[in-house]
Amino acid sequence: MRHHAEAIRNVALVGHRGAGKTSLNEALLFEAGSLTRLGSVLDGTTASDVDPDEQARQMSISATVSSFEWSERKINLLDTPGEPSFVADALGALRVCESAIFVINAVMGVEVATMRLWNAAAERDIARMLFVNMLDRERADFFRTLESLKSAFGPHVVATEIPIGSEHDVSGVVDLVDMRAYSYEKAGRGNATEIDIPADVKARAEEYREKLMDEVAEVSDELMERYLEGSPISHAEIVDALRRGTNHGSIFPVVCGVATRNLGTNRLLDAIVEDLPSPVEHGGLELPEVTLAPEDDGELFAYVFKTRADPYAGRINLFRVYQGVMHRDTQLLNTRTHARERIGQLIVFSGKANGHADEVGAGDIGGVAKLKETRSGDWLAACDEPIRMPADQLPAPVMAFAVEPKAKGEEDKVFTALRRLQEEDPTIDLHRDPQTGEQIVAGLSQMHVEVIVDRLHSRFGADVTLKPPRVPYQETIRRSAKAHGRHKKQSGGRGQFGDCHIEIEPSEAGAGFEFVDRIKGGAIPRSFIPAVEKGAREALEHGVLAGYPVKDVRVTLVDGSFHTVDSSELAFKLAAALAMKQALELADPVLLEPVMLVTLSVPEDTVGDVIGDLNSRRGRPQGMEPVGAMTAIKAELPMAELLGYAPDLRSLTGGQGDYTMEFLRYEEVPAHLVSKVLAAADAEPVHA
Repeated sequence: MRHHAEAIRNVALVGHRGAGKTSLNEALLFEAGSLTRLGSVLDGTTASDVDPDEQARQMSISATVSSFEWSERKINLLDTPGEPSFVADALGALRVCESAIFVINAVMGVEVATMRLWNAAAERDIARMLFVNMLDRERADFFRTLESLKSAFGPHVVATEIPIGSEHDVSGVVDLVDMRAYSYEKAGRGNATEIDIPADVKARAEEYREKLMDEVAEVSDELMERYLEGSPISHAEIVDALRRGTNHGSIFPVVCGVATRNLGTNRLLDAIVEDLPSPVEHGGLELPEVTLAPEDDGELFAYVFKTRADPYAGRINLFRVYQGVMHRDTQLLNTRTHARERIGQLIVFSGKANGHADEVGAGDIGGVAKLKETRSGDWLAACDEPIRMPADQLPAPVMAFAVEPKAKGEEDKVFTALRRLQEEDPTIDLHRDPQTGEQIVAGLSQMHVEVIVDRLHSRFGADVTLKPPRVPYQETIRRSAKAHGRHKKQSGGRGQFGDCHIEIEPSEAGAGFEFVDRIKGGAIPRSFIPAVEKGAREALEHGVLAGYPVKDVRVTLVDGSFHTVDSSELAFKLAAALAMKQALELADPVLLEPVMLVTLSVPEDTVGDVIGDLNSRRGRPQGMEPVGAMTAIKAELPMAELLGYAPDLRSLTGGQGDYTMEFLRYEEVPAHLVSKVLAAADAEPVHA
């Protein structure tokens, strides 16, 4: 059955890893009747963490969609990963939802991933609600957490519920809108019982009810005037003001509960329906090219926000219809490739089981399999419109490994599988190092790359080995040198003869290779000079120190001789190579290493330890500044010191620090480290 956009709520569950998003997703599905039993993350029995690697790690790695009905509304709930390594899925979910519920650990309060996702939601003008979870844990404190939320996200964070009891004794919640209390005896469905507000909670409930009304009254001048006059404001007016205030970020309601005990879940479902906006209430999607209204009778535009690589079904694309209706067994245009795609079965999501639908209407979310060229970020439309969604600012991959198939002859299989996984996760970087010839896979953390390897095995039957990539050292020269190269071979019949005199000298940093022809009087015929240049250029691909490429060298051809019969392009190319090798050895060759500009984000109380560690890695800090609850540090570090840095930084910062890096320049390797680099190159030749 197709739902009209007014009756749809698209909601992303986001927050830091370990806050209980998947447990909350499970409890909401259970309470709504989509599941017959309440699954557990610890047991690997939840509806959303279905991949073996998610169950083994007890964490979400991919975003999942679950659809169900509550109070005659359809809710599309997107459970997203909280681990920063898989942030692409969380950002993709925020892109297609009008609302986000930020799940907060009542012990830890505001954590770093929550801050970043909050900023991303603010940029997208998404309605935000906060669910303070895990109230039954030791040291859990709702009111301390509420203050940390206000401190982090501003004064318009306001409680619409408060808990009854604390830590292991938490037993229910007080609804501050209606001033009613609810007790939860067991974890079953429909486990809420309305009770009188307990005497020991009543004063606090009245205090926080007043704070809520202060915020609600600010939504309109009329409400504010009546509130100040002491006139009564009806339940319907409060709910309407809450929804209007929440829709575009004037109010951020805070609710609470314990997901694993199904405590407060029914109240959260009511809040989703009453306080969060539908696609119609939130308004159309404004793009530079067009504004898309959530109307069924408009021209069809659907945005693909996630691609899942499946070895059997091929690509499964999850999409959000922004305008019009998508029907099964039709053809649509991919606006990026301008190719037609056949839409077969339409997929809808319900708990652990997927169903099929004949159509998906405006404002709704669905899936489709076996599209040939469509991937995440594409638009499917009835006509070929030039339309683009603003690109998400994804973090750059920083943890790189060289990857090799365990079985010979499986290079193509591994590469194809990696490409499929890259379609699913755009933060994966996949490339071949032109200098070392290694296939490089880079991710946001070591765990990220390990998950890629696990999925290569489980989904595609491809087994690989990982090893840290080799640092792309280079060589250069520090002074000028002259050399003479002669290639002469006579073995019966036509011989080979090439003879050249060259001079080499260092050129400016970044100038690369420069060839100067100073031949006079036809000492070498013009037709052979390009061969000399080619021989010199190829000789620079493998330096004389350790076989690394040589950069920033000017080569001048000053003299030579030839044989009218035996000279050839090959002979002069070989002569130039001989001359170059001799000249490089005489020109004081030195080893260069890449230096990276690293930008770190770390908690303030770990700055000293991080700076000390950077100094021990030959780092040069360039400055720091506070950014929200974190401190940003910029530093220059040699790449060789960064190969195993990610896990060390996580250890130093309690898992909260991360970094990005970009290439800055090449610098000479310190003399005391040269022998170590040369020994490593001898053990594993660069051009093996």
